[in-house]
Amino acid sequence: MGDRLTAARYATPPPGGGHPPASLARPWEPTILAAGAVLWVPGPLRKDGVRRKKPRIALIHRPKYDDWSLPKGKLDPGEGWRAAALREVHEETGMRCALGPELPVQHYRAQGRPKEVRYWAAVPTGGAFTPNREVDRLEWLPPRKAKERLTHPRDRILVDALLELLGRG
Repeated sequence: MGDRLTAARYATPPPGGGHPPASLARPWEPTILAAGAVLWVPGPLRKDGVRRKKPRIALIHRPKYDDWSLPKGKLDPGEGWRAAALREVHEETGMRCALGPELPVQHYRAQGRPKEVRYWAAVPTGGAFTPNREVDRLEWLPPRKAKERLTHPRDRILVDALLELLGRG
C-alpha cells in the first residue's frame, strides 16, 4: 500500500471510525500510513499471590528523535495494516506478538503531511530486545509511568484505551 493519494478515501469514514480532522483531510496530499501496537504483559502478582498489579506496557526510545513512543512504522508497498503492525513491533522491540483488538486510530501531521496510524493491543509470544540504531532502549512500565514517559500526548490515549479494554480503566 505505502503512501497513496486520499482523494476518494475521505468520502466515507475510514474503518475504525470517523473522518480525520479537517486540518488533515487534504485530498491532494499523500497520507503517510503506519501501524503499530501497544505491547503489554500482565502485571506481577501482588503480595497476596492471587491478584495482579496493573499490566506493564512496552515503550521504546528512538535516539534519532530522542523520544519515547509505542512501536509503530510505515506500511511497506502492498502490505496490510495488521502485517505492518506485526513487522514493526518485531523490528523495533525484537518481540513476535499476537494482535488483539484494534485501538483508536491516530490522525495527525508529521513533517507537514497527514499521517494515519492504526494500533492494536498486543501480547508478546517470543523474542528478545536487542538495541539498534533505530531503537536503543525498551522499557516495560506500569500504565501511569508509561503515560508520564511518553513524549507525545496522543500516545497516552492509547494506554487509556488498552486499560479500558482490559477492564482496568
